[in-house]
Formats: sequence, structure tokens, C-alpha cells
Amino acid sequence: MTVLRIDATIQGDRSASAALADIVTAELLAARPGEAVVHRHLGEDPLPADAWATAVGAGWTPVEQRTPEQAAAAALAVEVADELRAADAAVLALPLYNWGVSQHVKTWIDLAIAGGTVGDPYLAGTPVVLVVTRGGSYAPGTPKEGWDHAIGYLRRIIGDVWQADLTVVERELTLVGVNPAMDALAEPAALMKKEAEAAAVAAGRALAAR
Repeated sequence: MTVLRIDATIQGDRSASAALADIVTAELLAARPGEAVVHRHLGEDPLPADAWATAVGAGWTPVEQRTPEQAAAAALAVEVADELRAADAAVLALPLYNWGVSQHVKTWIDLAIAGGTVGDPYLAGTPVVLVVTRGGSYAPGTPKEGWDHAIGYLRRIIGDVWQADLTVVERELTLVGVNPAMDALAEPAALMKKEAEAAAVAAGRALAAR
């Protein structure tokens, strides 16, 4: 089994999304030690911001007429797409930033699409655990209900376009304990953390059983 892991956090060791993805991965590897894990960290080693536009331009240009920059961008797009195609399972830790996906994640998605044909089901039938974390809460009835513009988009791309067999692990209120203005939410935040960790354990074990 080849497991693709993608991280997009910019929080380093403080990352809530990475911590949950670590649980998923650890449960999988505990049951199936020795499985190959291909890891791409979009936050620590971001893809070039201009690579997508350059790769798209390369697609309109005959191979022999491409600039070195176009050739490199096209090759990178194929590399990113091939990582998805080759995955037998995937763990994608993609936190919410500024009410949407980060530029790192959008570049990764756009490059992957440029590496094939629009609509290619790279993950057809592949079990994928999507870990999504949010600093605040966007639940029904909260002041920012409807402000999460990431989860719907990610479900559309990963589940509908790429056709993954998708499991979502979510955790909100991750900024409790970091932002003093949120101290009153410590109790629900602790419960959400516990529930998300339990969901991550279950997701990792389910991957191992596939």
C-alpha cells in the first residue's frame, strides 16, 4: 500500500490538523507497519505560486516550443497528479485559513488538475481521510455560520471530482487556549478535541482494514 499524506499547516508543532493526521497515520501504520508513506508538506515546502499558470500555458504550447520554465511547471503538475493516481490511501490535513483553503492548497489542487485532464478521477474508489480544523466555530447558529468556504470546496474536489471514498475528521475551536478572547469556550473546545481524536483513531483503523 502507498499512503499519500498531505499537510498544509503553517503552525509547525502547534498544528491541530497535523496532530489529528498523525493519529490517523499512526493507527494505520500500527496495523500495517512498513507501508510506504509519500509525504508532501505544502506549508513547509510550498509549491511555486506561479507554477499553475505556467503549466497551463505549457499545455497550449507545443512541447518543442516550451520554455524551460514551462517544461519544469508541466513536469511538476504531472508529478503532483501522479502522486494522487499512485495512492492506495490518503490522509489530507488541510486546515481552514481566513475562511477558505490556503494558497498552498489551492496551488496544489490547481497543479494536480493541470497535470491531467479536467475532471480526471485521480482517487476513484481510494479511501481518503480529510482532516479539517478551524480556529473558531462555524456551526449553525454561531455568528460566523456560513463563513467556512473550505469544506464544501474540498468535498467537491476530493469527493466529487477526484471520486475518493471520503471520510472527514473535523475539529473546531482550535484557537481556544491561544486567543484569550475564547477562554469561555474551553469546555466545548475540549469536548471537540476529544471527539476529533476519537474520529481520527477510527479513521486510521478503517484505512488499515481496507
